[in-house]
Order: sequence, then C-alpha cells, then structure tokens
Amino acid sequence: MRIGELARRSGLSRDTLRFYERQGLIASAPGAEATNSYRDYPEEALITLEQIADAQAAGMSIADLAILLGQLEAADPDSFDGEAFLQERIEEVEARIERAGRFLGSLRQAKAALVAPPVRRGP
Repeated sequence: MRIGELARRSGLSRDTLRFYERQGLIASAPGAEATNSYRDYPEEALITLEQIADAQAAGMSIADLAILLGQLEAADPDSFDGEAFLQERIEEVEARIERAGRFLGSLRQAKAALVAPPVRRGP
C-alpha cells in the first residue's frame, strides 16, 4: 500500500510515517512501476504501527525502539545484551503501571468525595 493509504488506515500523518521509516521502525519497498518514485508498505506495517503506539503509551521512546529493533536485526547479536535491555524496559513499564495505579486510586477517592452526600450535623 502507498503512504497515503497507510496514513489513512493508521490515523498517522505521512510525516510521522516517514519519520518512523527513517528511524528504521517500518520499511517500504520501491513500487512496481519503474516510472515513478512511489514506495509501497506491507500490510504488516499496520500491526507494527499499533505496537509502536502501545510502546510509546507505555513510555518507551522512539530512540529506544529504534535501538532495540536495530540490535535485534543486527548480524552480531552478541554485541547487544537484548535481555538486559528488555528487562530495563520491563521494569520501567512496571514502575509506570504502579504509579498509574496509585494515581487512579487517588482519582477514585476524589470522585467519591465529590459525589458523597453532605454530612449533617446537629438537630
């Protein structure tokens, strides 16, 4: 699919898609027609874009994603400790989830306080 269709189906701008491609997160191939400079993206790019969005929502940066994907695809995986890298990211996400849970509890308490009936005092 061409970039316009990918943008429409993913809800992302063409500029964002081009940025992700420059960062090595998604890839395209030259179009079938040799007379133009169109690029084609595989259907799987939509799944990758969803995963990128999930990773970002969990606090992972584009730079970290690019490092991870680049190293996992590298010819010499011994030069990168993927397990340690992923463990650090797991711990970061778990910490965010814990903080978010505490904040959610605070929000629920504040909401409950707002909807609680007023306390009557005296006769």
